[in-house]
Amino acid sequence: MANQNEIPMDDVKDMAAAEKPAAKRVRKPKTKTEEANSTASLFGFAPYQEKKNEEYMSEGQLEHFRKILNAWKEELMSEVDRTLTSMQDESSALPDVNDRATQEEEFAIELRTRDRERKLIRKIEQSLQAIQDEDYGYCETCGIEIGLRRLEARPTATLCIDCKTLAEIKEKQNNG
Repeated sequence: MANQNEIPMDDVKDMAAAEKPAAKRVRKPKTKTEEANSTASLFGFAPYQEKKNEEYMSEGQLEHFRKILNAWKEELMSEVDRTLTSMQDESSALPDVNDRATQEEEFAIELRTRDRERKLIRKIEQSLQAIQDEDYGYCETCGIEIGLRRLEARPTATLCIDCKTLAEIKEKQNNG
C-alpha cells in the first residue's frame, strides 16, 4: 500500500520536466547524405554547383538538367523493355488456378507501374522540350524561377513551391 505522503511517479517526472529550461530548437545543417537524396544523385550526377554571378538557367545549368532528364528517361525505358521480356518469358499457362491468379495479379501490378512510368516519360519529354524552348526552370503559373534545388529534387517540376502549395490546397478542398 502506498504512503499518503508519497508523490506519484508521473507527477515527479512532470515536476522535473517543468524545472528544466525549454530546449532551444536549432536547425541542423544538412549532411552530405541528405543533400545527395535528389533525383540527380540517383543517376550519378552531383548536385549543380552554381558559379559566382552565374545567371539562372545558364547553358551549364540547362545541360546539367538535360543530362539528368535523359538518364532518367533511359532508365525508365529500360524498365519497359525488361517488363516486356519478363512478361513474355513468364506467360506460360500454369496448371494451378491459384498460381495463374497470382501471376495475373503480378502482371496487373507491373502494368499499372509501367503506365505511371509512361506518364512520367511524357513529363520528362515535356521538360526536355522546355529546355530546348528555353522555358525550363520557370513557373508556368507566375513565371518566377522554380529554383535549382527544387529542380534537383524534381527535374520535371513546372511550378514554383508557392504555386504548387496553392494548387495542392485547392485540390484538397475540391476533393475533400
